[in-house]
Amino acid sequence: MALRINDTLPNLHVTTDQGAYDLHDWIGDSWAILFSHPKDFTPVCTTEFGAVAQLSDEWAKRGTKVMGISVDGVEEHKKWKGDIETVAGTGAGFPIVADEDLAVSKALDMLPAEAYLPDGRTPADSATVRSVFIIAPNKKVQLMMTYPMSVGRNFAEVLRALDGLQRTYEQPLATPANWETGQDVIVALSLNNEQAAEKYGALDIKLPYLRFAKNPE
Repeated sequence: MALRINDTLPNLHVTTDQGAYDLHDWIGDSWAILFSHPKDFTPVCTTEFGAVAQLSDEWAKRGTKVMGISVDGVEEHKKWKGDIETVAGTGAGFPIVADEDLAVSKALDMLPAEAYLPDGRTPADSATVRSVFIIAPNKKVQLMMTYPMSVGRNFAEVLRALDGLQRTYEQPLATPANWETGQDVIVALSLNNEQAAEKYGALDIKLPYLRFAKNPE
């Protein structure tokens, strides 16, 4: 069955370059980001892992753990991290799952159940393992993005999306297009005007179904 938004993340037991974890235990009470790659020592992926490493302080500010996934082994991951840190100019402190048997890639619906890694494989054999998953503390999937191999992911957008998810998490709020932290938010239609104003203050009503409020503290 395909993984969808609001599904509970499978509680997989994973082996990483920093040890073994059950995913739910690793997440704990934090937010989490899983970002996957089809192979170590590939050019676009190296720049992406570097970008994640450079944002380590930003993830920490948001109480968010990050974990990479790649379909190579632990020893390859450890060697690859040297390249990543050279490109990034900083340490890469996050764990990387060694998904050699494709168990994680299949469980997260990035590859079909019958997929396998042939001898002498290339990144093309696991090309669809190019996804980002944002997971809430309740272990439910909040956002999924999948990219082709030719386009590097924009981790500034991942960070912005994380901010929006945290702003609206378990609240009757949404964020408009291009929203950035601190900007006005949209009040959900589950509240009438009176309820919305009582909860969030004066409303800026653009349309009966489009009502803005100041970003709550």
